[in-house]
Amino acid sequence: MVINPIYNLLVVSTSTIHGSGFLDYIKDDFIKFIDSEELLFIPFARPSGISFDAYTAKVQEALGENIRVSGLHEFQNKKRAIQDAKAIFVGGGNTFLLLKTLYDLDLVHQLRIQVGKGIPYVGTSAGSNLTGLTIGTTNDMPIVHPPSFDALGFLPFNINPHFLDPDMNSTHKGETRETRIREFHQFNSQSVLGLREGSWLKVSGGEIKLEGTLTARLFKPDREAVELAPGLINF
Repeated sequence: MVINPIYNLLVVSTSTIHGSGFLDYIKDDFIKFIDSEELLFIPFARPSGISFDAYTAKVQEALGENIRVSGLHEFQNKKRAIQDAKAIFVGGGNTFLLLKTLYDLDLVHQLRIQVGKGIPYVGTSAGSNLTGLTIGTTNDMPIVHPPSFDALGFLPFNINPHFLDPDMNSTHKGETRETRIREFHQFNSQSVLGLREGSWLKVSGGEIKLEGTLTARLFKPDREAVELAPGLINF
């Protein structure tokens, strides 16, 4: 798969892992990656209905006083704010709400342009879903209806963050995450990468590297799923 060599992406499965605070486990890599004292935060996914101001303050607290975090909602001219951004962070929450808000504000194209210039982009959960071709493999409920499921398309495949393996000791007999992805592939041809908690992708120089200690699970239509080890990913 061909990746635009200009892209600088950190595609993170989750902002919080068990036993760790918000962004704690990824903080050092996050700060090193953005390489800037200024960060534009997009809070539109609103996890648990948190307000834009509270979500932005949460990111500011997590990253510390050496990074100045500004919420996109604070700007009257939001396209200009994206154009001027030194680094962009799109937080997790509800992917449908996030994408609908970006479409409603006519910001999808502007994000594509800015990231296409090499501006660092960090996404967690819903923000990671946006880096793929569509949001069709999100785990979220469709609480609102975006005009399109088409995402930002930085990656030539879809992401399934928070990927879970079946728990053989569980009494729950509902569909597994893998079953849901197989259902997706009855109607869609793009590959899907399942990112487990605590894993992330670093994309730069046209290469994709799986970071963290866990494997990721790659799904393609009409093929057996395969496990990808940490390191450079070759599709």
